[in-house]
Amino acid sequence: MTPAQFREEGKKIIDWIADYYEDIEKYPVLSQVQPGEIIGSLPESAPQKGETMDAMMCDLDEKIMPGITHWQSPNFFAYFNANTSFPSILGDLVSSGLGVQGMIWATSPAATEVETRVLDWLAEMMGMPESFKSTSTGGGVIQDTASTAALTVVIAARERATQFQSNEKGLDKKLVAYISSQTHSSLEKGIKIAGIGKANLRLIDVDENFALRTDLLEKQIQQDKANGFVPFFICGSVGTTSSTAIDPIRELGEIAKQENCWYHIDAAALGTAMICPEFRHFIDGAELADSYSFNPHKWMFTNFDCNVFWIANREELINTFSILPEYLRNKATESGEVFDYRDWHIQLGRRFRALKLWFVIRHYGVEGLQHHIREHVRLAQDFKTWVDESEDFEVVVKPLMNLVCFRHKASDESNMKLMNTINNSGKMYFTHTKLKGQVVLRMNIGQTNIEERHVKEAWELIQETAKNLS
Repeated sequence: MTPAQFREEGKKIIDWIADYYEDIEKYPVLSQVQPGEIIGSLPESAPQKGETMDAMMCDLDEKIMPGITHWQSPNFFAYFNANTSFPSILGDLVSSGLGVQGMIWATSPAATEVETRVLDWLAEMMGMPESFKSTSTGGGVIQDTASTAALTVVIAARERATQFQSNEKGLDKKLVAYISSQTHSSLEKGIKIAGIGKANLRLIDVDENFALRTDLLEKQIQQDKANGFVPFFICGSVGTTSSTAIDPIRELGEIAKQENCWYHIDAAALGTAMICPEFRHFIDGAELADSYSFNPHKWMFTNFDCNVFWIANREELINTFSILPEYLRNKATESGEVFDYRDWHIQLGRRFRALKLWFVIRHYGVEGLQHHIREHVRLAQDFKTWVDESEDFEVVVKPLMNLVCFRHKASDESNMKLMNTINNSGKMYFTHTKLKGQVVLRMNIGQTNIEERHVKEAWELIQETAKNLS
């Protein structure tokens, strides 16, 4: 494909994407295909000769689109946001066009230095501790997801606790980590992959608001120490998966400091809200953290994947992950004047992810981002009010941000039937969880292009469907 052909076909693709967003509400939000339907429509063998873009776009419309669940639909209320936006798409397109492999500074200085600057911008925008800025002892790096950030930090915490002798003396077998029973499953996966083992992971119970109980944490730590274990890692959540519960961040930090544990804050979903000063009380005590991560690819209109990971002492990451084979040696690295982000995470190779984040922040500006976050929180509070005013539904836990956990006052079976009936209609898509042993419906209100009418229509559909099923 020549540059001229690329220009012609690329314009068609841009038009296709723009048309998709103009028509997105016409699609069923949840894909209606059956298992195996998409793969059954595709040839069993690859084509021997090249095909035209027209043929590929035809198959995209006829074979691929029926199997898409439309995460960018304003009627998508499931899980958590996985938002994108036009400036993010364009930034990602430029990144793909440049084809940068930014493993070290020398392989594309801009890829490193734009990332450093943008994450310093974010630290300032969100009122993060000074230690998280590149001008201090720490800094920021873009990971792919919060799951990778969790594994990265668990490994660094293990090395700090064992002084890099875990494999030699088996010290890691005595290490114990602490999270709440509501913490994201990625922390458990990270503990297992890092060799700590599930048996050495303590799930601490939560209070009536589903936040970690520090009294139970302190009791468990003392019990473990008495039994010869070594506490080494504590994670606090700013927005748990099921209910967006927020742990007592400062109290956890003080306990971690007292017990010499690595303290990580996982703010994957709600971290974006810290752009608004009125929400920053939720992270009071963040200056006590060794590390902190959140996902712009959830609520900051930046397409997947993009996780921001801050560290208070970057040397701990570099000492953990730095390996310098001869083929990567270069003058800039040896000077010590640059960041080589390959030393800040597990993988060697890395894309120019900072470019799409740079596009988004410059397009919206701080005020624009604040406006959208505040509007989504307002819409969630409106939805909560409508549920409170209903005789048939109830709010299960007070919404702190943009997630409303509610249920029909009937049985668990009735709630599941209500949800499945609506989802199968294709008119909207929302999901459920279990809190205190009962089925709870989740309305996550934060899609990039959502308007008040979408939330009102969703509530009307929920009420109407419940009446028809009763």
